[in-house]
Amino acid sequence: MTPDYSHEQAAIDLGARLIAGVDEVGRGPLAGPVTAAAVILDPTAIPPGLNDSKALTAARREALAARIMATCDWSVAHVDPPEIDALNILRASHVAMCRALAGLRRTPCHVLIDGNMLPRDLTLPAQAVVKGDAVCLSIAAASIIAKVLRDRIMVDLAQQHPGYGWDVNAGYPTPAHKRALLDLGITPHHRRSFKPVHNILCKAETVTL
Repeated sequence: MTPDYSHEQAAIDLGARLIAGVDEVGRGPLAGPVTAAAVILDPTAIPPGLNDSKALTAARREALAARIMATCDWSVAHVDPPEIDALNILRASHVAMCRALAGLRRTPCHVLIDGNMLPRDLTLPAQAVVKGDAVCLSIAAASIIAKVLRDRIMVDLAQQHPGYGWDVNAGYPTPAHKRALLDLGITPHHRRSFKPVHNILCKAETVTL
């Protein structure tokens, strides 16, 4: 299965002029932000090879991200760990989506959101598309931008906090990352509400009582 332009075309046929695809990345990691991107493709200049970011190599994602950024109206937004902990990860991902949409140069007439749920604060006409990054070109483009820019953040954070392997695991709970949590402790970039991190905090509090 490869994404196509049918969802966008259906919206155009109903009168929409600008259609934005939205996707997020980073719900599962123990560290780093959750990142969302919004992309309005130019239907006359769609970069060839767009696909779900998970189906692409890192080099291909970088190349496609450069093309998308050069030819499309795009925006990215991040919600950092303290806000994730305050909101919960689902709500934080929806906040990131709304912020990404707000950052576009032009206001879309219709929004295609990856998943089965629309953000409750979204005021634009919108449609949830299950597995949208695999079936919808605009959402696939957003998935690539979100993944590339979040990965860059995690590479930068890995240099500031060596030992957790964020440059290779992007903050996800790999065995090496979880061992580093026990050996090196919790950083300001860890999500304290996530169970592996929360459990370590609870143990530390018990010890100090």
